[in-house]
Amino acid sequence: MTHPLQTAAWANFRKAMGIDVARFHNWYVSFHRIPHTPYSIGYFPKGPNPTKTMIEKLKILGKEKKAVFIQLEPNTTARFTGLPPSHHPLFTKYTFIIDLTKSEEELLKAMHPKTRYNIKIAEKHNVKIQEDNSDNAFETYLRLTQETTNRQGFYAHNQTYHRTMWKTMHQAGIAKLWTATYKGQVLAAWIIFVYDGVMYYPYGASSREHREVMAPNLLLWELIKWGKQKKLNAFDLWGAIGPPPAGGPDPKNPWYGFHRFKSGFSPKLVEFVGSYDLVIQPILYKLYCLADTVRWSVLKLLK
Repeated sequence: MTHPLQTAAWANFRKAMGIDVARFHNWYVSFHRIPHTPYSIGYFPKGPNPTKTMIEKLKILGKEKKAVFIQLEPNTTARFTGLPPSHHPLFTKYTFIIDLTKSEEELLKAMHPKTRYNIKIAEKHNVKIQEDNSDNAFETYLRLTQETTNRQGFYAHNQTYHRTMWKTMHQAGIAKLWTATYKGQVLAAWIIFVYDGVMYYPYGASSREHREVMAPNLLLWELIKWGKQKKLNAFDLWGAIGPPPAGGPDPKNPWYGFHRFKSGFSPKLVEFVGSYDLVIQPILYKLYCLADTVRWSVLKLLK
């Protein structure tokens, strides 16, 4: 199954952002310049599990691009060996997936009772859910995205990223914008991807206001029903914290709220193979890892 991040549309988006993207067989690998140096970092997201032949060819490509390493995050649950775990994974190792081949009754029955209750609350408050790809809706999405990232305390992409991504992926027919509105005010705006029989939830934002009407719960439920109408097979919620320890996920985790919200719909927790670094220049790789560790430590102190 091909992932949206391995489409020509996504490659074009990355190129529009000034990133060097190389075609590797039927896949795409991006190379990101390390500031003030002639070196780069390769990124190969959501591709296949690499074979030994692929790894050797990736090494050749990496040397041509002066890459210190290429980070691989295969879109598979199958295990492979031969590469060290990534110093700094980008994608979560886990995601939640809802089986859209199940009936609405089965999906509702499997939900947490609180989630079903919240959906009913939103319906009673006449929260309106719709696909809205207008410029006004997208500007609202940007505003809510800024509000959400400030509230949750995590790092996010800037407006140039979102604008370029939306323009490219929407024109390709992959990205769609959905909103939840209450009394004329948009309370939630999500960008979803639809590709190869699967719906994805990569970007979402919500307002602090009128949280009592539970708009996001109805938005996700209506998207599930829409996906079923379109005969899609699955809804990938784009990330999860992972299997809960004895006490459950850490509430201090910045993604805790998203994880708890998604888990209320009783999706299947899927574990991918993980993130690995194909090291091309070992000495520079060690220096990069050290510098990157220091950088993130400083950023956390400044939050």
